[in-house]
Amino acid sequence: MHTFDFVSIGAYTKDTIVTRAGTRQVHGGGYSYSAHAARLLDQRVGAVTRLAREDIESTRLLKEAGVEVMVRDSARSTVMRLEYPTANVDERILTVTDIADPFQIEDVASVRAEAILISASIRGEVSLPVVKTIRERARLLGVDVQGFVRIVTPEGKLTYQGWPEMSEVLSLVDVLKTDAVEAEFLTGQSDIRVAARKLASYGPKEIVLTHKDGLLVLANGEYFEQPFRPEELRGRSGRGDTCVGSYLSGRLQMTPQQATTWAAALTSLKLEAEGPIRRTRADVEELIRRQYS
Repeated sequence: MHTFDFVSIGAYTKDTIVTRAGTRQVHGGGYSYSAHAARLLDQRVGAVTRLAREDIESTRLLKEAGVEVMVRDSARSTVMRLEYPTANVDERILTVTDIADPFQIEDVASVRAEAILISASIRGEVSLPVVKTIRERARLLGVDVQGFVRIVTPEGKLTYQGWPEMSEVLSLVDVLKTDAVEAEFLTGQSDIRVAARKLASYGPKEIVLTHKDGLLVLANGEYFEQPFRPEELRGRSGRGDTCVGSYLSGRLQMTPQQATTWAAALTSLKLEAEGPIRRTRADVEELIRRQYS
């Protein structure tokens, strides 16, 4: 049995990121961004991922950061292309050419943690029976909606599709992560506060909603908001994963208000560079003192 403070679960993604500045190949996957974020609080962090053996090198940074990585083999890794055609970082075109095998119950059965985050990329990666198994192994269960509303079209485009199991999954969730676009898709509400309250009505105790300017949290009927304040914007990919990873791990030792500020500051630093957060706890605390006090 593997016991942790925080565990992230999700497939590795081999990402090609295309912006006006050029094209880059990066190791992606929400599971990685969120685990890196959790490590800044000096917690016992684990990560369960699925990838092709040829991509095992992608776990090196996590291991160097002190994360215990549990790899489940897949015939293929998920391969994704993320294009940012304009200066608006929330406008992006995602295409998928390969998808990793889905997680099975036996892949997660030996893991227990205070908080577990399901950080899938595409519907089908984590099924309802697997969600139920994970629920039994976590005091706090976090779920990112992207892994349940995003599907791949026959042309390879990543798009949204109605979520038939939404009410059943959300009844199991403590902390739900969404962005403004996903929240409007699921609720029909463009007002993020209204959308958050509607999502909370399905059962999640706390809603973590990211948008281009910052973070909105609804917890115990109360709203908390903080802006993102990067000095420069170089690392949009992984923003939401970093934010929910830092918030959920923060909730193990902070109030919702404190965790909101911690997550906004940590995510701001992540946005300044491509890839996962590479800064220290002291860096985040200093930014909070300067910009969030």
